[in-house]
Amino acid sequence: MSPEHYFSAQPSTPEKRRTISVELGGAPRKLQSSGGIFSPDRIDKGTAVLLRGVPDPSPTGNLLDLGCGWGPIALSMAMASPEATVHAVDVNERSLALTRDNAATLGLGNVVVALPEAADPDITYDTIWSNPPIRIGKEALHELLLLWLPRLAPGGDAWLVVQKNLGADSLQKWLDAALPQDWNVERVSTDKAFRILKVSRPLAA
Repeated sequence: MSPEHYFSAQPSTPEKRRTISVELGGAPRKLQSSGGIFSPDRIDKGTAVLLRGVPDPSPTGNLLDLGCGWGPIALSMAMASPEATVHAVDVNERSLALTRDNAATLGLGNVVVALPEAADPDITYDTIWSNPPIRIGKEALHELLLLWLPRLAPGGDAWLVVQKNLGADSLQKWLDAALPQDWNVERVSTDKAFRILKVSRPLAA
């Protein structure tokens, strides 16, 4: 799929919703998807690696899915932590509508969707999960991560899944250099073609 589609606020392709069958939260689910978004027909491989490779998110507080698509990460977080508020952010308005509707289908009242510029900049996040949009280019990706990772709450963790041949190792090195010295950046695991990176903000002194 062309980046123009799922990195655009309003995709040029007509919206034609369809039902997809996926497994989320340990059970089969029937959810809505559409063209013009990221991985519209299934849970993409990177997201699947992330979902099976991370511990449960913080049980309370604010959680963030950065680049939500039709919602697999946000919905998984919301099911795992029903007492937390899950913020699903995406530049694609079609993705936000799908995530909102899929959360309603699953009875998840703890999911809030927003365009990046509409998200409250004063909110800090106890857990961030993301399959970041590597294909937007290095400069744009770095700008994106430096906007959102500093919003980790003290003691919070961000978990990123990145394909090895799309620069996972160089991204890890860049994060280690770009973030404050007392933050920790580590490779947690490698699963097939993907690495999971963990960014940890220390507790306040």
